[in-house]
Amino acid sequence: MVETGQHDIIDIAYDNPGRRPTGVEVLAFDALKARLKSSVARRPSRLDFHQLMLVRHGKGTAMVDFVTYPCTRGTLLHLRPGQVQGLPVGSDDAIAELDATLLLFTADFPPPLPATHEVLDAFGPVSWRLPPAEFNALDRAVIDLQSEYRRLQDTQAPAPTELTQALLRQLLGALLIRVARLPGPAGRSATTGLPGAEVHLAFRRELERSFATTRSVEDYAARLGYSSRTITRACLAATGRSAKQLADARVALQARRLLAHTDLPVAAIGRALGFTEATNFGKFFARETGRTPGDFRRTHR
Repeated sequence: MVETGQHDIIDIAYDNPGRRPTGVEVLAFDALKARLKSSVARRPSRLDFHQLMLVRHGKGTAMVDFVTYPCTRGTLLHLRPGQVQGLPVGSDDAIAELDATLLLFTADFPPPLPATHEVLDAFGPVSWRLPPAEFNALDRAVIDLQSEYRRLQDTQAPAPTELTQALLRQLLGALLIRVARLPGPAGRSATTGLPGAEVHLAFRRELERSFATTRSVEDYAARLGYSSRTITRACLAATGRSAKQLADARVALQARRLLAHTDLPVAAIGRALGFTEATNFGKFFARETGRTPGDFRRTHR
């Protein structure tokens, strides 16, 4: 990992420091803590890669995009590129003591499997509390991947062989398929195969590209070639929220990130998100979060 960035947020780029670099890294949570300087470990960070963490023992609380998630035995956390995290902390506000394994991988390393598209998209669930059977299955999958990764690091070969790379990809792909089968926070599993699933995914991807310029469902419908009603039905089926609610939520999330982690004036943030008047941005933010932009910024500083 390479640390860059400014203000109180650290941008971390993928950089596997192993002797045999590849697009995936498997390490213990303790090893991550040892790698990071204490001044960095306590600051929020934004990754440009995926991070899966499976907790076996211990207790802590993680923060991802201003939402806290308990970390105990059976917790699975998935951070995606662009999300802002705070490392899990314990009751004493120090970095938690966890027996956990982390999988760090670039977006292009997993095999291109249709079943894993939603898992790797930017808007999937962050946290799962795994029942014993699912935990044991995922734990075995993580151990298999870890074993092959260690074998790669211990080999005397000058670089990863094509077969080793292929095996690591397939093991990660199999693990991600297991994650895709997990139910989400609202009891929904991956929506692939449900009516309107392709419409929902197309909308979410276009929203991720264009949320700063428009929150209009009609605009997205015109771009994608669907009716507004079709997109809204698909979003309701997949998430329980309408297309307009998803668009507003995405803009509000970006506003929270900019307010908490930059020194940009509130009016400038509003303009960056498509609001021509600061008062309109303030009303929107208050409606979505229940707080004014200034109050939110003060709290998160």
